Amino acid sequence: MATRSPDLSPRNPDWWRQAVVYQVYPRSFADADGDGVGDLRGVTGRLDHLATLGVDALWLSPFYPSELADGGYDIADHRDVDPRLGTLEDFGALVAEAHRLGLKVVVDIVPNHTSHLHPWFQEALRSGPGSAARDRYVFRPGTGEHGELPPTDWQSVFGGSAWRRTADGDWYLHLFAPEQPDLNWANDEVRADFRTTLRFWSDRGVDGFRVDVAHGLAKDLAEPLRNTGDIGATGEESLPRVAPGGHPYWDRDEVHAIYRDWRTVLDGYSPPRTAVAEAWVPGARRVRYARPDELGQAFNFEYLEAAWDAGDLRELITVSLSGARDAGASATWVLSNHDVVRHASRLLLPPGTDAEAWLLSGGRTPALDTAAGLRRARAATLLMLALPGSAYLYQGEELGLPEVADLPAEALRDPVWEQTGRTRKGRDGCRVPLPWTATGPSYGFGPGPAWLPQPPSFASYAVETQTGADGSTLELYRTALRLRRKLLEGETLTWSAGSGADVLDFTRTPGWRCVTNLGEVPVPLPPGEVLLASGPCDGSGVLPPDTTVWLA
Repeated sequence: MATRSPDLSPRNPDWWRQAVVYQVYPRSFADADGDGVGDLRGVTGRLDHLATLGVDALWLSPFYPSELADGGYDIADHRDVDPRLGTLEDFGALVAEAHRLGLKVVVDIVPNHTSHLHPWFQEALRSGPGSAARDRYVFRPGTGEHGELPPTDWQSVFGGSAWRRTADGDWYLHLFAPEQPDLNWANDEVRADFRTTLRFWSDRGVDGFRVDVAHGLAKDLAEPLRNTGDIGATGEESLPRVAPGGHPYWDRDEVHAIYRDWRTVLDGYSPPRTAVAEAWVPGARRVRYARPDELGQAFNFEYLEAAWDAGDLRELITVSLSGARDAGASATWVLSNHDVVRHASRLLLPPGTDAEAWLLSGGRTPALDTAAGLRRARAATLLMLALPGSAYLYQGEELGLPEVADLPAEALRDPVWEQTGRTRKGRDGCRVPLPWTATGPSYGFGPGPAWLPQPPSFASYAVETQTGADGSTLELYRTALRLRRKLLEGETLTWSAGSGADVLDFTRTPGWRCVTNLGEVPVPLPPGEVLLASGPCDGSGVLPPDTTVWLA
C-alpha cells in the first residue's frame, strides 16, 4: 500500500491538483460578534475544525462590501471587506492562521458584474448616455417608439428581463439581479482594474481564486444587438442549441483571451496563484477554461447534476478524466455548494424530479427518508474522494446536513424568490447557518439567533454531537481524508472488469480499490482488507445498497 502523502508544501506549484478544498460561506459559518451574521473572525475561530477535518484549503465565498441583493455576489468594492464581516486586518489574521495550520486560502473573484452601489456604476448614472463612465458597463437605448422597450429579449438568470431602464431612458444589462449591472469586458479600464484586484489579494497571501460566472464575461455587443429568439437564454441548457461560441453572452470564444491575460498575473507569483472556473457549460467546452495558460481548473457541474446511476456515472467519470488530461489540468469533483440543493437530499429525489418544485412544496413531495438520503450521500462522498483530481466540499456536508426545505416565506433572502414572482424558492435552504453545538439560540453559530432559522433537528447534526461518535458522518469524513492523504499517488484509475450493472469498481495505483453499490440489492464484496466503508458491512461478504467501500 502506498504511504506517500501528496506534496502540499507552500512552495509546491501543483498542490491543487489533488487537493480537498472546503467552501466557507462566511455569513453562515460562524458569528463572532453576535449580530446573527457570520464574519471573518468567526471563520478564523473555527479554522481548527477544517484542520482537524483534514482538508487542504478553504475557499471563502464573497466577504466584500455588499448590499446583499444576491448573498454577497453584488460587490460594491472588490478590494475591501464588508464592515459587517470585519476588516482587512481581520482578513490578514484569517490568512495567517490558515497558513499556520497548513491550509491554503482561495477567495471568490466576481468579474462579470458589480453592485449598483459600486462607485463606477454610480458615476455612470450621473454621467449620462454615451459617457466614458457608462462604457465600463453595458448601456444601450431601448427599442419601441419611445425607447420604452428593452434593447433585446435577453433574460436574467434570476427571472425576467436582463435589462433595467434608468431615469434618463437608457437601459443597462444585468444577467443576474438588477442590483448587479454587468461590466463591459471590451473596456480596457475594466481589464486593468481586475488585474489590480488579482494582485491586491495575492499580495495579501491568497493562494488562489474561484472565478464566478467565468463563462459570462465576453458578450457580443456588435450593433445592432441580436435577440436570442427561441434558443433560450438563461443558462447552460441553451448552449447546445447554438454553434460553439455562438451564444450572445455565454461561453464566447473571446472570453479565453481574458484568462490568458490573468494567467500572466497569477504566474508572476511564486508559487503561481491557482484559479478554478465556475463555468456552467458542456464538458467539451468547459475544459478550455482549465488549460494551463488560462485558469488551470474548472468545476465539473455535470458530475454534481448526475443521477445516482452506475452507468451514467462511469461514463461521466471516464470522459471527465480524459478531458482534464487533454487540457493539462486535473479533474474536479463536487456534490454540493451554495447554489444547489444539498446532496443528502438531492440524491434521493427520483430521476427527473424538479428540485425547485420539491423546494416549493417544503420538501414534502416526494417525502424523503432522511436516513436513506444520508446513507446515499455518504456513499457518494467516499466515491468522490477516491477519484483522481480535486474534491470540493461545501460547509456542513461533513455533518450530513440535509436541505432545509421548509423555510417560511418571510425568512427567505434569495433574490430568486421575489424576482420570479415567488415561483422559485431559491438557494437559502443550503445556506442555513451551521450547528456547532447541540444547544444555544443558534446551536453554537453565535451568541444569538442566526440570520436564517435553523430547524430543531440541527442539534443531532452538530459538530459537538458528532465528534468522537462512532459511525458519525463527521468522523467518516475525518477518517476518509486522513486515509486519502496516505493513499494518494498518481492521477489515474483503472476500471475493474466484471462488475455488476449497478456497481462502480476501480483501482487507484498501486492497489487502493473503491467499490460502490448504487443498486437496490446487496452485491458480492470483492476480496481485500476493508479500509473504510460508508455504511455497515457486517462481514458476510456482501456490499449493501447505497454503500461505498475502500479496499487495500
